[in-house]
Amino acid sequence: MAKRLTVAQATITFLKNQYIERDGVETPYFGGCFGIFGHGNVAGLGQALQENPDFRYYQSRNEQSMVHAAVAYAKVKNRLGAFVCTTSIGPGATNMITGAALATINRLPVLLLPGDIFATREPNPVLQQLESASTQDISVNDCFKPVSKYWDRISRPEQLIYALPEVMRVLTSQAEMGAVTLSMPQDIQTHAYDFPDQLFEKKVWHVARPRADSMALKKAAEWIRSSKNPVIVAGGGAIYSDACKALHQFATATGIPVGETFAGKGAVRYDQPYSIGGLGATGTRYAIEVANEADLVIGIGTRYSDFTTASKSIFKHPDVRFINININEFDAFKHAALPLTADAKVTLEELSELLGDFEVATEYRSKMAGINKAWDDEVTAIYASGNGSVPPIDQAVVIGALNTFMDDRDVMINASGSAPGDLHKLWRATDPKNFHLEYGFSTMGYEIAAGLGAKMADPSREVYVICGDGGYLMNNHEIVTAIQEQVKFTILLLNNNGYASIGGLSESIGSERFGTRYQYREEQSGQLSGEFLPVDLAKNAESLGATVIRATDKTSLDAALAQAKSNDRTTVIYIETNLYRTVKGYHAWWEVPVAEVSTSPSVQKAYETYRENKKSQRIFL
Repeated sequence: MAKRLTVAQATITFLKNQYIERDGVETPYFGGCFGIFGHGNVAGLGQALQENPDFRYYQSRNEQSMVHAAVAYAKVKNRLGAFVCTTSIGPGATNMITGAALATINRLPVLLLPGDIFATREPNPVLQQLESASTQDISVNDCFKPVSKYWDRISRPEQLIYALPEVMRVLTSQAEMGAVTLSMPQDIQTHAYDFPDQLFEKKVWHVARPRADSMALKKAAEWIRSSKNPVIVAGGGAIYSDACKALHQFATATGIPVGETFAGKGAVRYDQPYSIGGLGATGTRYAIEVANEADLVIGIGTRYSDFTTASKSIFKHPDVRFINININEFDAFKHAALPLTADAKVTLEELSELLGDFEVATEYRSKMAGINKAWDDEVTAIYASGNGSVPPIDQAVVIGALNTFMDDRDVMINASGSAPGDLHKLWRATDPKNFHLEYGFSTMGYEIAAGLGAKMADPSREVYVICGDGGYLMNNHEIVTAIQEQVKFTILLLNNNGYASIGGLSESIGSERFGTRYQYREEQSGQLSGEFLPVDLAKNAESLGATVIRATDKTSLDAALAQAKSNDRTTVIYIETNLYRTVKGYHAWWEVPVAEVSTSPSVQKAYETYRENKKSQRIFL
């Protein structure tokens, strides 16, 4: 039997019958569809969504931010759920490219359905069409190819029968997932076809837990037993595979310390004696020291970004070896590791059985417990020692106030600016979803849209967004969507009148914060070095429909947090922070090239420092 439907109707009918299951728990896969309509999708996908109200449509304000919201939704869902995003052709489509890159780099699933130019080519060139003198088989949607894990264009209705299962295969593959782009010409969306009934039957996609090779597992156990100073690097995969309990049991039994990447922070509680906190270029002083001395590194669900490895300089032991537990073979082989290409949860359980009663030396375990206590004391001191009494207050004080106020299951979201470095060091994570950092792409403007997506994914959690003025100015539109959908979360809008992170980086390479402050241009010098701009971001947030509370010091911030929690709509807490006072780094390096030749003495000095740091870089073969 067959159903006569348009391509758009068939697509939505198929998507709403897709389910996902892991460990016996089955749920609908898609949470709905974010979209902005234009001539490229209003008559096709727009009409199909109107006819299918059980596949809910959400009206977005910015194409990039709706992808960010979808990504945050998937992250909170542990990659066991996703959103669809549809746009018109042209600028509506290309606005999603940044979101697609973010999704793919972070290995998070999102389905993009951009409209496209006419497949018939009869009215060419249509509005917003990219013309080429060398081919007619191209549109701006081809730009999605390098940032999509799967890309296809539907130029005939029957192609949909074969494309949609491939879309779901990639979206539900723990190793391959990322952005999936199904480009849909605006005429083809409206064309009808007799689609087979089987295409629309309920389909449950099982997420397996692949086991590691038995010989590789035995070798890994041997390496662990022979190590003196092992350390675990917990990445996002430890959380996505729901391996946090297994990791806790493994670390408790063996005494092997656990350091965390940005994506992996929260995989273990901050107060466990084996927890050494953030590891890498922005890590704690003690985690960096442990990594420096480690003779065995056990990576769990990490892709070893330059921040995690301090640009390949943090693992200094001359005979250091790596064991990588990763569902993705590409990541499992990094650093010439012994690869355990498998699910993190079952691999930790099987390694535990093979290790039996193995423990690290008593002195090593005691040292890690001491490190945990010493760093927690330092965090307490940093939270208390900064300027919190008069504006502008220190960013660390704001972080400390929020960290102390939040409940264990609440979610903190950030992605860009100077906050990620401070948060990676200081944040006391209490739940796998408590610390939500997008630092694979570190996208300015992710934060507010992510607050919307995270809250939609789990309404039982309070969601708090830390957003700097730079990120806010780039993308604040989904405050309107939150008001429209009555999705409530709290935004801490930190205004320091500049780009603090890049300003500090500029200073470190001798460029003296050039072009990083929000100041008038001085007529005499021609530089942006005049008075700070009279921009009122609080009024802007209020104009978008948010409840706005201005805080000036820690006392008023504490009161604002309490008030925001009791509010029934999205609330923005506006507070001015010090541009120059962030938490210092701890003897780890991040490679940013410095000009080899310069007339500036500060740049010349920075280059000499750069040359010295390069000497600590390792190649692992």
